[in-house]
Amino acid sequence: MASPRVSVIIASTRPHRIGHQVAQWVLDAVPADLHVTVHDLREIGLPFLDEPGQPADGNYAHKHTRQWSAKMLATDALVLVMPEYNRGYNAALKNAIDYLYAEWEGLPVGCVGYGWHGASYAKSALRQTLERVKMTVVDGPGLAFGKTLTQEGVVSAGHEDDQALAAMFEELRAKARTTVPTVAHD
Repeated sequence: MASPRVSVIIASTRPHRIGHQVAQWVLDAVPADLHVTVHDLREIGLPFLDEPGQPADGNYAHKHTRQWSAKMLATDALVLVMPEYNRGYNAALKNAIDYLYAEWEGLPVGCVGYGWHGASYAKSALRQTLERVKMTVVDGPGLAFGKTLTQEGVVSAGHEDDQALAAMFEELRAKARTTVPTVAHD
């Protein structure tokens, strides 16, 4: 059996962000037998949802949507490196999720949050959206400002955080998607 393909998505698109530093902590912990691809929502640059049809139809009018779809169809598990803004998750992440539908079904996803309180509020709010699009949510760690993360992005995660990250990857491996959903644009 081939190594599971894991996509790590950096969700923050802010000009002065620390998401890539948190993502590096995540990437440093990826087990050697997993194939990892990083997708940065700031670089992908999806416009505010502009598809004329429903995502559930899979008939995408725009090249950027078809490219985003192909990236997600080429993954077996997903890790979201996500900030917490005002006790919620960021708009760019919600937009990226809303673009697609069938691509998410059965896809296991781990959320690594960061912010005040370890992004617990954002992770809780996001869980409802992820479950609505039929993703399989796996628990992931949260880094908290003033405890395991500085506002400048220096990660000082402890043994417990490292163990939670390792457990997340093990669960993602165990639940990795083995069949690719059918999408109309294929």
